[in-house]
Amino acid sequence: MKKKIFKALSKLNKKFLPSYTKKELDLRKASKVQMAIIGWKSWVTRNSLD
Repeated sequence: MKKKIFKALSKLNKKFLPSYTKKELDLRKASKVQMAIIGWKSWVTRNSLD
């Protein structure tokens, strides 16, 4: 059940949140909001793969 929720969240992230790798964002110059989005996306991805 938990894995299905995180897979759905992962699809929503891909659809609605920006991809910073395509924009070649430098992490040293990222704002706090951008860092929060990166953290959120990595947390969801990690939990959907477990």
